[in-house]
Amino acid sequence: MFLFLNLLFIQSAIAQSDSLQPPYKRFPTYPPVKLLLPDSISFYTKADLPKKAAIMLMLFNPECEHCKQETEDLISKIDRFKNIQVVMATNTTFSRMLAFRETYQLAKYKNIIVAQDTHYFLPTFYMIRNLPFLAFYNRKKGLISVFEGTLPMEKVLQEFEK
Repeated sequence: MFLFLNLLFIQSAIAQSDSLQPPYKRFPTYPPVKLLLPDSISFYTKADLPKKAAIMLMLFNPECEHCKQETEDLISKIDRFKNIQVVMATNTTFSRMLAFRETYQLAKYKNIIVAQDTHYFLPTFYMIRNLPFLAFYNRKKGLISVFEGTLPMEKVLQEFEK
């Protein structure tokens, strides 16, 4: 009986430690999120991702200075991101998202999608504490790594070489 109770306790402890992990660690593929596109009626989902491109998911806030800096760095090196789809998601108001997109002229880049996470799915999925937040996925949409805060684009590109 004592052995049985110990096994039950150990299994319970293991199950609890697994539930404390962020969902992205338990499900290391691109998340099942619906992002509202700038046209305000269409959504961008996992099904819309290019089949043979790596993915950089960037969560940002238009008011965040580090997010602005990261965006400027990305644009300055955009020619090196030809085979990488950049998905920029925010939880801020739709009008602020559109203004940010316009300020940095992000609509002119085919491989950059700017969209709104209307259901606040991503902050919970990744347990985000700092912005910008970057998640890197390979061509098979498997997670490579995540990073919170500003990361130079040279280091971003190195992540995709892993």
